[in-house]
Amino acid sequence: MTGFLHLIVPAARFRLLAGGDSLVEYRFGTGVARHLFCRRCGVKSFYVPRSHPDGYDVNLRCLDAATLTGWDVEAFDDGDRAAATAAWAHLTH
Repeated sequence: MTGFLHLIVPAARFRLLAGGDSLVEYRFGTGVARHLFCRRCGVKSFYVPRSHPDGYDVNLRCLDAATLTGWDVEAFDDGDRAAATAAWAHLTH
């Protein structure tokens, strides 16, 4: 368990403000997901998920708390990944 709190956003709504030159990419399995890590500290603050390749999955814990007004955490049923992914497909559009 990594403690990653997933915030899925459309690619058009994602903007990296700094640190892009410090990112390294890792792909495994199907090669669809793009896992991006900081080359200095190893944190994965966001990535392009296999389930939503047209968006970004941002680790809520890596955002500046002053920019957030509130959020709800919903459980993801990994036992039925296809149904859970389909239920959230609208989040990247």
